[in-house]
Amino acid sequence: MNRDELARALRRWRERLAPADLGLSAGVRRRTPGLRREEVALVAGVSVDYVVRLEQGRGPRPSEQVLASLARALRLDDDERDQLYHLAGSAPPAPGRVDTHVRPSVQRLLDRLADLPTMVMSAKSDVLAWNAMSSALLGDWAELPARERNLARMRFLGVSVPRRGRVALSDAEHEETSAQTVASLRSAAARYPTDPDLAALVRELRAGSEEFARLWDSGITGHWRSHRKTIDHDQLGLVTLDCDTLHVPDSDQSVIVYSAGPGTPEAEALALLRVVGTQDLNAPAR
Repeated sequence: MNRDELARALRRWRERLAPADLGLSAGVRRRTPGLRREEVALVAGVSVDYVVRLEQGRGPRPSEQVLASLARALRLDDDERDQLYHLAGSAPPAPGRVDTHVRPSVQRLLDRLADLPTMVMSAKSDVLAWNAMSSALLGDWAELPARERNLARMRFLGVSVPRRGRVALSDAEHEETSAQTVASLRSAAARYPTDPDLAALVRELRAGSEEFARLWDSGITGHWRSHRKTIDHDQLGLVTLDCDTLHVPDSDQSVIVYSAGPGTPEAEALALLRVVGTQDLNAPAR
């Protein structure tokens, strides 16, 4: 681990960004260029003290999960991400591994879709990035450890995040959605046969869920497809939305977007969600 060079690189990458690049308000009395350390910490999901220590060349060796979060928060391209890993004493993600790095161009797309609940998902169903509307609709993914932000793990092992809404499924919809989740994961396993994290996830799911094991052994394969989902939201009630999946071929990631037709009650519900955000309208007044 090259602590001094890592510290310099982190400061350089932080100072070239503006708050607006991360969808943050600039506020007032900004004495230094670029982002503040607390803004990087907020987006990366680490403590401010951790960022300070890294930038002072005295922090601990970051884990691969932290490096991936820092690369996303600092909007690093692939070459810069690899440099970050090397300076931290870790090997960059090797070819043949599921890509969990959200590229700046995909992050810009996520930022531009600020009025619709949107998230970015890896080939093995990790939730890699999300916007404020996604948190308002489904719950704050940041409250889960990075390892548990996985749709397959949540569906079959009961992992949960404090949520604003949950997907309300009939028995038929449950079976269809579960089958699609397993089919997508099996397809990813065929594309990434040497990825150890993907193999470990499949073993964990097979051991922990009879339903997953049954579907996996059936041999189904396929990809995430666009469909409609009904969300049982704690503020809005039942809301049925279009759920479209946009594939990013270079990184083999998916952008999941929830939307509604103009003039519909669902569109009005999303408009209300943009206003209230993550506020609890049922909370007692003070």
